[in-house]
Amino acid sequence: MIKKSFLVFFMAAFVPFVCKAQKFATKKGNIKFEASVPSFEEVAAENKTVSAIFNADNGEMAVLALMKGFRFKVALMEEHFNESYAETAKYPKAVFKGSLENFHLADVTEKPKQFKITGELTLHGKAKKITDTAMVSKSGNTIIITGDFMVKPADFDIEVPSVVSKKVADEVQVAYSFSLDK
Repeated sequence: MIKKSFLVFFMAAFVPFVCKAQKFATKKGNIKFEASVPSFEEVAAENKTVSAIFNADNGEMAVLALMKGFRFKVALMEEHFNESYAETAKYPKAVFKGSLENFHLADVTEKPKQFKITGELTLHGKAKKITDTAMVSKSGNTIIITGDFMVKPADFDIEVPSVVSKKVADEVQVAYSFSLDK
């Protein structure tokens, strides 16, 4: 009976600490994209309300960006992006699910360390595998993950009308920065 009581006490007291994942999150992540072509007007936008969650136990992460959250310098460009290209009424969000390979929280310090990141980006109803590098650092109880990668609108069935095709790059640079708190 005493052994059984001890086992129940041990399970109730210590298992939650062992099983609890070290999760970090933000609702203020930042994603910028640049699709400019030299000699033409800048095609760039930024979203400062991106949600991200990171599991420091296994390196898995998920990112959600509402497409209408991207802000352009020119209002008309933002309108065209939402209505004609991203079709945000039909495809309201972009999602990335992936992981940092060989991630160990103990290896992360204030000095940024490079990790390979792999996952799947779902945008405009299409999914594509993404593999690149991310820089990870730690400041107090905050993990900072930054990086950038290239995507092609055509890979996501995003059509750029021929009238403006020379003004928009074939490849879009995407940069991200997440300060994730425990």
